[in-house]
Amino acid sequence: MIDNLFQYEFLQNAFLTGIIIGVIAPFLGVFIVVRKMALITDALSHVSLSGIAASLLLGKYFAPFALLNPLYGGMAFSVIGALLIEKLRTVYKHYEELAIPIMMSFGIGLGVIFISLADGFNTDLFGYLFGSVSAVSRADLYVIILIAVLVFITIFLLYKELFLLSFDEEYAKAIGIPGNGIHLLFVITVALVIAVSMRIVGVLLVSSLMTLPVAASIRVAKSFKQAIILSVIFGEISVIGGLVSGFYLEIAPGGTIVIIAATLLLGTVLYKKFRYQKS
Repeated sequence: MIDNLFQYEFLQNAFLTGIIIGVIAPFLGVFIVVRKMALITDALSHVSLSGIAASLLLGKYFAPFALLNPLYGGMAFSVIGALLIEKLRTVYKHYEELAIPIMMSFGIGLGVIFISLADGFNTDLFGYLFGSVSAVSRADLYVIILIAVLVFITIFLLYKELFLLSFDEEYAKAIGIPGNGIHLLFVITVALVIAVSMRIVGVLLVSSLMTLPVAASIRVAKSFKQAIILSVIFGEISVIGGLVSGFYLEIAPGGTIVIIAATLLLGTVLYKKFRYQKS
């Protein structure tokens, strides 16, 4: 059975990509949840879809753009969206949370326009919307590896600063940590991870992969580092389980990944409740 699973290159690409995303998405998700920015994943995923739709639209009318991987368009739009969110946070200083729904609305509206100009959904857009294992190419895998390296370098070099900014931003700034610059670098990193994760789980589900494993881990973790480790473990179980189930049961892997993650969350909630009642 295992041989059948890995006999095709696109399945090898999908599993390697899934394993990497299963690590970096929940890894960043811990910092996102602690900083109460969970909705930014939804906003940037919709902005990414606009970039992909724009890239496909340009490829329809201009031959050079047809050779360009639409994933790059999604990454570009996602990063621009992250930068605009940060700008809006400075404009609405007393209502910073408004920046995320504003960008989400803009991303959805722009995406609808591009999709309508392209005469509706096509196979490529559906793949990005719900995830498509067969669409993961070797080039996509290399891009995801590069972004994963960027994520690990960023977290390794700035772990202490990100930790302090996540739990006490005012204190962090008071001791000289450049909060704005580090936060900007962090959201750009998140934007890139969201864009590349769409290949596996899709636009509508990518936020789930960054939040559900984290929600499960914080129910049982006893420290921040333990929450990171458990989030990655839950993320990997969800991704690998979803891809294997999707292959053998011939169902959408993106949806299966999210259902497994939700089941793990439910399991931790029930476990915590049982432990509380027993004690």
